[in-house]
Amino acid sequence: MGRLSIGTVLLVMALAALTLPLSGLWFLRLYESALLRQTESELITQAGVVAAVYRDAWRRAGGRTEELGPPVDPPWTHPPGFDAPWTPRFAGLDLAEDPILPAAPDPTPTAAAPDAATRTAGASLGPILREAQRVTLAGMRVTDPQGIVVASTGEDLGLSLAAQEEVRHALTGNATSVLRERNSRYQGRAEGSTAPERSRSLRIFTAHPVLDEGRVVGVVVLSRTPRSLADTLYGKRWHLAGLAVVLLASVGVLARLGTVAISRPLRAVTALAKRTADGERGVMAPVQRPIVREVAELSDALTRMAATLEQRADYIRDFAAHVSHEFKTPLTTIRGTVELLRDHLDTMSAEERDRFLANMDAEAERLSRLVRRLLELARADVMRLTEEVATDAVPVAARLAARHGATASLPPSLPVAMGAEALESVLANLIENARRHAGPEARVEVALTPEGDGAVLRVSDDGPGVSPANAGRIFTPFFTTARQSGGTGLGLAIARGIVEAHGGSIALRPAERGALFEVRLARPDDDA
Repeated sequence: MGRLSIGTVLLVMALAALTLPLSGLWFLRLYESALLRQTESELITQAGVVAAVYRDAWRRAGGRTEELGPPVDPPWTHPPGFDAPWTPRFAGLDLAEDPILPAAPDPTPTAAAPDAATRTAGASLGPILREAQRVTLAGMRVTDPQGIVVASTGEDLGLSLAAQEEVRHALTGNATSVLRERNSRYQGRAEGSTAPERSRSLRIFTAHPVLDEGRVVGVVVLSRTPRSLADTLYGKRWHLAGLAVVLLASVGVLARLGTVAISRPLRAVTALAKRTADGERGVMAPVQRPIVREVAELSDALTRMAATLEQRADYIRDFAAHVSHEFKTPLTTIRGTVELLRDHLDTMSAEERDRFLANMDAEAERLSRLVRRLLELARADVMRLTEEVATDAVPVAARLAARHGATASLPPSLPVAMGAEALESVLANLIENARRHAGPEARVEVALTPEGDGAVLRVSDDGPGVSPANAGRIFTPFFTTARQSGGTGLGLAIARGIVEAHGGSIALRPAERGALFEVRLARPDDDA
């Protein structure tokens, strides 16, 4: 079953912990823009109603379109998807995209005066605007075609708004909405209101042209401070508190998941590793049912490592005992001979002295042979291949077979993935082992054949063979049944170490007579 990786678990946890608050901030930013567009949409709706009322009042007062400027064709008159007579406007302000303009300039005095129809229409509209402001809280002003205020909820009748950018656009027939900084005159209380003005630092202005037969009759200018995000959030404080609780609970659940999936099994593995380091044996075991793949792999690797170290420690302990035993006998013989010669050298005959010296020389030779074999075994145990090697095994096998008086059955050529020196050491150990145990007169045969993508080397003899009781121990270091004839019990162990280091295998195979050793070797890639 596939397990999640530590990186995946931590990534999911981090994303889950960060996405919720970050998405909340993103949502609040969108919500703040939505509040602006909601206020703008309300102002557009009110401006449309005020424009319709004002145009009707201007017509009843005797206003004539022939006296106005040329017709205009504002781009918003027929937006895509709408045909006459529909001329909708849609809110589009966005805090992230639209600039925030300075506070609106104060209305300026002007020498010009509105015509009679405009003054009459404005006078009839003024009370309506002031009454509507009590509900909408919006500042409302209506200008004539020159930008002079003819109806207002404030104190600016007869003043000009032509210096205001959005009003200038509206006088050309273009409806416009802008964001401006709040002016000090909007910082107090709304007219007739007992509630404090909201704390936003922005104010929305929308200028809507009043059109009659395509000509600008006037401009409706509405402004209002949008509802602040702080006020909105305060109204949703209990919902936000619930969200905070959910976030904290989610973090707690994620922390618990991290503990169960990662921290707890790692602590268990660490505790077992410490007990193993303190010398306890057999305590390291894989974690049961791990969730995270890396924890499972780490636990399995540490378990295998602990088992390998324990096996290596057992091997070293047994190896040291064997070495001590093998060295003890010749050293004891040499020491006893030295003491004997020291005490009785003067009374010994020449024949006795030569015999004792020969014994010492034989034991010294045995020690020298043991040291050489131990060095070869150490090299075989730590042998590591750093690059691919290849040797034609046929000349090596032919040379060693001739040297030891063995018969050979060899192909013309057969490259193997092993160095010449290593191959010679393996083959020499096998042939010497056969000669030592089968006897000098025994028939030893060396055969080399290709098989599949590898090569098989067989060394057989017609001697007494290996007994079933000893068959499982012949590759154990220092095990030998020919100690009296100079056997050290290391030859087969050395051969196995070299073969396994090269990715091959060596085994004792059943034979009708004598012993049969089979070595399987890999062939070079270009010869496989």
